[in-house]
Amino acid sequence: MLAVGAFVFLFPFYYMLIGSLQASPDTSVAGAFPNPANLSLENYTEINDRISLLIGLMNSGIFTGGVILCTVVFGLLVGYALAQMQFRGRGVVFGMMLLVQMIPFQLLLIPLYVMIARDYGLADSYLGMILPFAINSTAVFVFRQYFLQLPASLFEAARIDGASELRILWQIAIPLVRPAIVTAILLTFIGPWNEFLWPFLITKDAALQPLAVSLANYISNIAATASNPFGAILAGACVLAAPAIALFIFFQRQFISNNLGSSVKG
Repeated sequence: MLAVGAFVFLFPFYYMLIGSLQASPDTSVAGAFPNPANLSLENYTEINDRISLLIGLMNSGIFTGGVILCTVVFGLLVGYALAQMQFRGRGVVFGMMLLVQMIPFQLLLIPLYVMIARDYGLADSYLGMILPFAINSTAVFVFRQYFLQLPASLFEAARIDGASELRILWQIAIPLVRPAIVTAILLTFIGPWNEFLWPFLITKDAALQPLAVSLANYISNIAATASNPFGAILAGACVLAAPAIALFIFFQRQFISNNLGSSVKG
C-alpha cells in the first residue's frame, strides 16, 4: 500500500519532468513513456530566453530567505517573551496571535497593498514583498511551546547571575531549541517560495519578480507564441520545484526526527 501511495504521489512529478524534456509535446498517457529520440533540453532553453530562470530563482531566494530570517528572529523573540517572561496582558497577546491565524490572507490584500505601496512607498522592492510575511504566528506558537518545555530554573539561575534577557535567549534558550528552528525553517520555506499573489500585486518590474510570478506571466502573455508551450511551462515548473524537493530530501531525516520528538514531548 505504501508503494502504491508513493507511486500515485510521485507520478505527477515524473510526468512533469518527462514533459519538460519532450521536444514534441505528447499529452496522452503514452507521453509518460516517451521515445528517447524525442528528449532534449530545448524547452529549458526556450523558457530561459523568454524569462531568465536564474534571475527568477535569485529573486525567489531573496524573498524566501528574507521571510525565513524574519520568521526565525521575530519568532524566537516573541516566543521567548510569551513563554518565559511575565508581563501584563501576556495571555491577551497570545490569544490575539491565535486569532490572527483564523483571518485569511486574501482579506488583508487591499489594506496591505495600500499601506505598503502608497504609505510606505515600498512597491517594486524586496522589502515590500517580505514585510507582510515577516512575522509568522505559527512559528511563534512552535517556539513558545518549545520554550515552555525548558526548565524554568535555568532562566532563574541566569537572571540571578545578572544576565540580561537577550543574553539568556542567545546563550541558553536558542541552543536548546535548535530542532524547533530547523522545523520552522522547513515549514516556512514552501510558503514564500511558491507565493504568487502578493509578489504579483506589489511588483511590476520583471527584474524583481520571483520565479512563480515570472512563470505566471509567461503562461498569460508569451506561451501562446511558443513552439512548445506545454514543454516550456513544465520546464519552468521543474526549475521552480527543484530547490524545494532538494531541501526536503536533504533535511528529511532531521525533519522527521523533529516532528517525532515534538509529538513525544507534547
